[in-house]
Amino acid sequence: MRRAAVKALRTSYQCTFRGLRASRRGSSLPLLQSSKAATSGSPTAHYNPRLGTATARYLSSTGARGSSGTHHSSARPEPLRSSMYVRGAFVTLLSGLVAYGAWYNSGDSNNESPRAPTTSVATAPTGAVPTRSVLVIGADELHTGTFVGDGPISKTTSDNERVVEMLSPEQATQRLRQLEQSVFVNRGQGVYRYDVSQLPSNDPIEDDHAEKIVEVPNKAQSSDPTDWMFWGVFDGHSGWTTSAKLRQALISFVARELNDTYKSSPDLIPSAAAVESAIKTGFTRLDDEIVNQSVQRVLKSNNRLVAAEHLAPALSGSCALLSFYDSKSKLLRVACTGDSRAVLGRRSDSGKWTAHALSTDQTGSNPDEAARLRKLHPGEEHVVRHGRVLGGLEPTRAFGDASYKWSRELSEKLREKFFGRSVSPLLKTPPYVTAEPVVTTTKIEPEKGDFVVMATDGLWEMLTNEEVVGLVGKWIESQAGSSSKSSGYFSFLQKGGKTALPVESSESEKNSGNKTPIRQRQWGATGTDPMERFVVQDKNVATHLVRNALGGKNQEQVSALLTLPSPFSRRYRDDLTVQVIFFGYDGPKTGEIVVNKEATAAALAAAAADGNKTGPVKPKL
Repeated sequence: MRRAAVKALRTSYQCTFRGLRASRRGSSLPLLQSSKAATSGSPTAHYNPRLGTATARYLSSTGARGSSGTHHSSARPEPLRSSMYVRGAFVTLLSGLVAYGAWYNSGDSNNESPRAPTTSVATAPTGAVPTRSVLVIGADELHTGTFVGDGPISKTTSDNERVVEMLSPEQATQRLRQLEQSVFVNRGQGVYRYDVSQLPSNDPIEDDHAEKIVEVPNKAQSSDPTDWMFWGVFDGHSGWTTSAKLRQALISFVARELNDTYKSSPDLIPSAAAVESAIKTGFTRLDDEIVNQSVQRVLKSNNRLVAAEHLAPALSGSCALLSFYDSKSKLLRVACTGDSRAVLGRRSDSGKWTAHALSTDQTGSNPDEAARLRKLHPGEEHVVRHGRVLGGLEPTRAFGDASYKWSRELSEKLREKFFGRSVSPLLKTPPYVTAEPVVTTTKIEPEKGDFVVMATDGLWEMLTNEEVVGLVGKWIESQAGSSSKSSGYFSFLQKGGKTALPVESSESEKNSGNKTPIRQRQWGATGTDPMERFVVQDKNVATHLVRNALGGKNQEQVSALLTLPSPFSRRYRDDLTVQVIFFGYDGPKTGEIVVNKEATAAALAAAAADGNKTGPVKPKL
């Protein structure tokens, strides 16, 4: 029966080509972007015997612009290019990732990338079987469109293109909300609520996150205790084991160092330098356990099972972004190792929000980081090559990544006796990578409704700091008039009239040294009207940011990017982990931490049902 249905499809379809625009207006940008669209000619038809003939919708292009800058509807843009360098190099680059280090997506616009999203659409005769949306995944491009037929869709064509049924808008929303969490912090200590959302691209996801509140007794017995609040996002690469280790241990390592520092200080008030030093010590001691102490245990045991357990977090790697809020001083310390980023949203006198970066991306493309490495490794011409450490690893600071920290002799010994990664031929004077963070300190103003967004670089590849802060501001506007539990708090934050994105532009943010969103160029989103581009429909603000990073109002783009299975999805988007912390004193002061069920995935809310009201961890000080 299935073969007969496919045979019918082969003979009954007509083929036409048309471009697919991102909005209803003919002058708008197409859905996604190609760097070569300006020179492209007519698209090539992809005829698949199992699909019938197809019409190609292009998820494409800023290139179809004339010299005047206006869009010409007759131009045929190429499909969106993925973030790999060149089509023929994909297998080489992937094997290189396994060989040593982590291969990150490059923001260098001079590197040619393989082609990506286009579309395959089939038109059926009258009275045909149902029409379904499909995604056709080629070696270097995507097509989205419709498939007419009642047979199975998931298959591989004779052109080695993989065809899968595309998620419906409802299914896309379910996937977006699958890992969302929201918590009310009813402790009266200056934090009102925090939201978290994750979206995998790797399988399993290599990102991780952690949140913890520690109650610290004050010296004066009559005064209320102080809360130490921690939030962390961990962007793993070359595997998930390092980021998982950070989720389990980093906050504990840092809290232990802070505990000792506060106890040894007069009146339990250490200096700013002492607090910063304690945070750095917590980071570096954990990395020493991961990279060096693990080797000692493995060599002592001489057992492959022990080696598998202890060397995995050393051989993979992870960036780390950790925030520490002291409710007594209202100081927020942000410790950054790698290229995850924290941004503060603060209300200005104009009523709009302003964006302030609380961290700087630490990559080989950062001139300060490149200069630091060259100073530490004089005479090594390729210590930073193509914006990467030894030409391989993009972040200049990370946990794990032992192949950039061990000597060549140790790496080869472990690889010979147990397993390991190949060592870069450029390695001469390790370590090249450090886990020591850069720490910033910011005075939070809870009474004014400050918020902080922390996210792995997957978000910042898609949105600017100002767009992220403006999107949170837009979400606050929507909550102010809703019937949600938070409407009262967000009504307090609502000031002035509604705008496209209630955020002020800042030259200092544009020159902050952080990476620019490469996906905007890739998808053709740069310069489009925010009212046409963004949408508000999620109760969880972190999920709201992820949705708009993927395309917002462009539902077809959102569904296509969510339909992509791993590892194909990695060419178009990274793992995403987003935390948003709202500071304020609203809500009952019960001392409890309560799950916000309307903004938490049903499965996660059910799992937390028994512990819906929880208290903080209480250390001895």
